[in-house]
Parts: sequence; C-alpha cells; structure tokens
Amino acid sequence: MTSDSVLKATPQSAATELRESMVAVVRQMRRHRPDHGLTLSQMELLTEVSRTGVISPADLAGRLRVRVQSLTDSINELMGRDLIVRRPDEADRRRQLIEITDAGTDLLETDRAERDAWLHATMRDNLSQLEFDLLMLVAPVLRKLAYADAKVGTLAL
Repeated sequence: MTSDSVLKATPQSAATELRESMVAVVRQMRRHRPDHGLTLSQMELLTEVSRTGVISPADLAGRLRVRVQSLTDSINELMGRDLIVRRPDEADRRRQLIEITDAGTDLLETDRAERDAWLHATMRDNLSQLEFDLLMLVAPVLRKLAYADAKVGTLAL
C-alpha cells in the first residue's frame, strides 16, 4: 500500500493490509526460530505458563482456547524435558498447578534472543532510518491493540 492509498483506504482494506503484514512478519519470525524439538503449540503453552507464573491446566486451556484433554500430551512432553513442573494446589489438593522451571525460562529466553537478533538485523539491513524509527513509534500502538480486550500491557503515548 502506498502512502496515497493509505489515505484513501477503507477501514476494511486498512485492517486487511495491517493483518496481512503482521502475519507475514510473524511467519518469518517462526522460520527463524531455533529448533528446540518442540512444536509451536508446545512453545505457546510454555510461553503462557511463563506469562502466568503458576496456573492450573483448566485455566491454561481456557487461556489457550482449547480443551484440557488436548493439553495432556504437551504438558507431559514439557514435564519430561524438565521445562515445567506440576504440583498439587496447597488450597485444594485435588487440583494440580503448573509452573515453569529454570530450564523452561532459559529455553524461552534463548528462543526470544535468537528471534530478536534476526528481526533487528533484518530491520537494520532492509529499512531506512526513517522506517526503523516509524516502527519503533508504532510498536506501543500495536501492543495497545494486542491487549485491548484485557486493558493491560498498554503504554501511554
């Protein structure tokens, strides 16, 4: 989309352009993800456990919008790799809680660092200084959109 067409864009075409652009960048970032031997679903599960701290499988399933039963294999795989641990809830011994281990945190940090390095190098090598600066200005706006439903993670502009 050119700058002239941006000004004439309909709300639908503007949303389509933004969505398709973000999807393309995310797709490239996935291609540059280190191979940890984990599926994208397992990485998403590990990331969500990292974000929440301690969570029950039922709550985790709700956050990921899947059934608890569909998480069982992934939870077992991550536990087998010592990336998460499961323990009983102190308040309700029938309920299990999941939390990330130091090894899980290290794996996520390595994964993020490699993708960040790829993204930064790609931005540096392919964008003008103005384009780079514009992306840095729009990053908080995209975060605001991403967390609009929860009203968290927003930054004042």
